[in-house]
Amino acid sequence: MLAGALAGCASKDPDAGTNGVGKLPADKIQAKAQTAARGAGTVRLSGHLVSQGRTYKLDMRLGPEGARGELATKAATFQLLRVGGALYLKADAGFWAREKSANPSTNDETAVSKLVGKYVKVPASDPVYRRFSGFTDKGVLLSSLLGLHGTLATGDRGTLDGTRTIRIAAGQGAGGTLDVSLEGKPYPLRLRRAGGAGEVRLTDWEKPVEIQAPADSQIIDYGKQITLGD
Repeated sequence: MLAGALAGCASKDPDAGTNGVGKLPADKIQAKAQTAARGAGTVRLSGHLVSQGRTYKLDMRLGPEGARGELATKAATFQLLRVGGALYLKADAGFWAREKSANPSTNDETAVSKLVGKYVKVPASDPVYRRFSGFTDKGVLLSSLLGLHGTLATGDRGTLDGTRTIRIAAGQGAGGTLDVSLEGKPYPLRLRRAGGAGEVRLTDWEKPVEIQAPADSQIIDYGKQITLGD
């Protein structure tokens, strides 16, 4: 009877069959999640983020040498593609209309109309490059997202898409929360940022991401001819 009771207790162990990070203090869980994220070659980020006062809806697939995906704001939707150091932006008419009004240098209607539906190779010196390239850099983006602010504590266990998770929270949740996988590598799977500054899902860890430059016929290379505006 005693052996049966002990076996019953063992079967209720919440860490049975997990990677064991649920037994660790919150700061150690965060550190392991950050290490797993840095070591992964690829990841998909989807959700929404508040950056510089703007809310972006994003769905980005990130690799070690580039990224591809889509960003959307209240005013416009556009695609981002980075291959090595080359950043390409493909936007709808709403985006270019806003850029044109923000900067008189794009006031040539004929030139602006040619941008719609094409991949515009953005110069590294342009403010648009600085504004959006961070969304395509796995290291930069994850470093900025995965740091919670405040005293860390472990929270509830749960599941995301069938994967068992442990939650860590900063400042009792006010500094953000992070759900970490309890299966396989301790990848971060969902982040809620402090102050309601966004929520993102992190999925498809280590799944192949096809990243290649567009065909020459689809590229407009402005070089230093036109500054797109801040």
